[in-house]
Amino acid sequence: MDLAYLRAHPAHLPTFLTHQRIRETPVSGGSICAASRLTLDDGNSVFAKTWPEQAGTAAPDGFFAAEAAGLRWLRAAGAVPVPEVIVELPDLLALEWVEPGEPTPEAAEQFGRDLAALHRAGAPAFGADWNGFISALPQDNTPDPGPWSTWFATHRLTPYLRRSVDNGALTGAVVDLVERVIAGSDGYGGEEPPARLHGDLWPGNVLWGLAGQVWLVDPAAHGGHRETDLAQLALFGGLPHLDRVLAAYQEVHPLADGWRERVPVHQLHLMLVHTALFGAAWRDVVAATARSALGTR
Repeated sequence: MDLAYLRAHPAHLPTFLTHQRIRETPVSGGSICAASRLTLDDGNSVFAKTWPEQAGTAAPDGFFAAEAAGLRWLRAAGAVPVPEVIVELPDLLALEWVEPGEPTPEAAEQFGRDLAALHRAGAPAFGADWNGFISALPQDNTPDPGPWSTWFATHRLTPYLRRSVDNGALTGAVVDLVERVIAGSDGYGGEEPPARLHGDLWPGNVLWGLAGQVWLVDPAAHGGHRETDLAQLALFGGLPHLDRVLAAYQEVHPLADGWRERVPVHQLHLMLVHTALFGAAWRDVVAATARSALGTR
């Protein structure tokens, strides 16, 4: 099997894997999926993701289709490098292989400009035309005209607060803090029309390529507020050379006044996703983020 054959016959890939007709090398694929590098007969490689057998269940319906739709939508903007979707099946996704490299200031600056161009490509509404996922959880992408603050509170904060309460991760005073953020969401300012977002842009979903390009992977793509992507880049220690990214971004697509103070508002979504997925270990982080968000008002 070579790359041309794979593009023409994507449904054949599982059979070739089952019969060990393709060299398969395990690689890092994030916290959910099993991932591997598949080396084809012509020397080309692809990156393959599957739902892990140890999960005991099949992939959620539409899980890989949502990722593929998001990748294609981001790639269509012609702004930030995004891997080509080569195979999309219910239980498998295969993408263009990107040879990893090291972060550099020059690549960071180009990424800032490219990300600004991606956001400026826009979206017809908040949300998207496909069912969404954030990590393994469903994410409501029902298109909505906005305003952003109402949409964000309704579709990005409230559902994961409810999940976090239901699983016992959040209780009492912390729930009250988050509910205060949600109730006051229209007071944070920075309203803008929908931008074309990656949607889960923590530093682990930014791939520094060997050729000096920065690629976007593992999106939860949708129309949203561009400050959300930028706020997520600062999570978990922050993206390397983030100051260079932000400076270059500002040159192309300047941010509205007060954007730095709104960072915790935009970060609260992913923190609630963590309590919904992983439980009370993230409770204090949610509380601190909510307090910081309330301090912006």
